[in-house]
Amino acid sequence: MIIGGAEDKLRKRTILKDFVVASGGHDARIVVIPTASSLGPEIHEVYEALFHKLGAAEVVTARPESRDQAHDPALVGALERATGIFMTGGNQLKLSGVICGTPFGEAIIDAHERGAVVAGTSAGASIQSSHMVAFGVGGATPKQRMTQVAAGLGLVASSVIDQHFDQRNRYGRLLMIVSQSPQLLGIGVDEDTAAIVEHVGDHEVLRVTGRGSVTIFDPARMVSNAHEARRSAPLLASGVILHMLPAGSAYDLTTRTLVPSDQQVDDSEAAEIAEAGRDLRQLTRDIAAGDVSPTNLRRRLARNRRRVSAPPTPEASPASDGDRA
Repeated sequence: MIIGGAEDKLRKRTILKDFVVASGGHDARIVVIPTASSLGPEIHEVYEALFHKLGAAEVVTARPESRDQAHDPALVGALERATGIFMTGGNQLKLSGVICGTPFGEAIIDAHERGAVVAGTSAGASIQSSHMVAFGVGGATPKQRMTQVAAGLGLVASSVIDQHFDQRNRYGRLLMIVSQSPQLLGIGVDEDTAAIVEHVGDHEVLRVTGRGSVTIFDPARMVSNAHEARRSAPLLASGVILHMLPAGSAYDLTTRTLVPSDQQVDDSEAAEIAEAGRDLRQLTRDIAAGDVSPTNLRRRLARNRRRVSAPPTPEASPASDGDRA
């Protein structure tokens, strides 16, 4: 679960509820990793209270603050029984620098492979991709050297993830990264929005939930001058395929294609559509009867309406010459 930051913690808490349910509901054993945060114990206290209130059975904290601590068997062991892992926001470069390539980081990957749900908000979202934004400025125009990239955990392969995307105008820096590395899929997640990646058969499918959108840049066929642009110069980025995915949308990460939505029609709408179809077919037949005068056509339509609304009579009146015509 890739959360774009600022997830709702006070009202509906839809995304956090989805995380607890996916982690096992009342049987969930959640490990909170607040390494990226600059806050002290209060950051754990907030999420512990939230996850317990949403029904989780157990919530614990594992917070390595250095690469040496990320080798601690006690911290690594805390992840072995986890059904859900939640990485908080903060400094993503610190998070990456502390846990990637350590036994603690490997334990997160192992937990994911055995079926645990790995979620992260803000910094905890960025680190889930193979490459992550370390830091950089905002802006809509991609410019050379406007951001730096570091290694992520690689839970979502061949991708780079950015968060607070629309709210902090991070289009340019994500475009800069894919311009320099067009083998990567650029994924930008808005605040209070989650990109939920699931395995469906042999495919990885991203589904969107929450209040905002997920933006995807597919640069597979793009043309760029990133290899020759000077420092801070605007970059050429032509031919990038753009996907804007609101809640309810789905995207196949394996084939890099939009998943068609299932359109459902309720019973009342289906009845109205069927009635409209019958009326249209009758009107077509009436128009085709070119030898019928407009007056007789109006009489026939009125009589048909009366037959629908009135009970049947014992005997029908004889047809007029105009009707027989």
